[in-house]
Amino acid sequence: MSDPAHLAPPEDAFRPHAYDGIREYDKRLPNWWLWTLYLTIIFSVVYWFYYFTTGVGPDDRTTINREMQRIEDAKLASVGSLNDEVLWKMSRNPVSVDAGKATFTTTCVICHLASLRGKAESPAAVGASLIGTKWIYGGRPVELVGVVSKGTLRGMPAWGPVLGTRRITEVVAYVLSHHEPGEPVEIVASPAPGVK
Repeated sequence: MSDPAHLAPPEDAFRPHAYDGIREYDKRLPNWWLWTLYLTIIFSVVYWFYYFTTGVGPDDRTTINREMQRIEDAKLASVGSLNDEVLWKMSRNPVSVDAGKATFTTTCVICHLASLRGKAESPAAVGASLIGTKWIYGGRPVELVGVVSKGTLRGMPAWGPVLGTRRITEVVAYVLSHHEPGEPVEIVASPAPGVK
């Protein structure tokens, strides 16, 4: 028979100090723990360099402002009844304007051109200009929502069933972002060049 003392694991060494009679083993940390520590240190250095040294990553102020604009956009979009004031606020919110520009680019550019000038810029364009103070169907923001939603007898299709209220209000916000609240509006009867 073998000696049971040879089968027992070797006794780990103690560190030379003792506190209140408590002694500490002198053991190496496990590899998984050490790798976690090293990777955390590397991540923190890269994070610090990316956000605070190079300025490539957005700073806290930019991140907070972007999130506040997104929240404001969601609040404005959830308002039960649209009115001119809400639409003007949306036209000053970068989140609403960017979303409206994306929809305008994919849906409205064909007729109104990317410059929003339509027939005023190119006689080949189908849509009227959305820049300026002369409008055919009313220049109030709520009236613009109605025109985009229901279309016109002169050729603009009804976009309400296609885009929905949210996207239509964003497109109107994008168009209004090229105007100022309270600017004079002149209603004209004919779709002359440069007139919406």
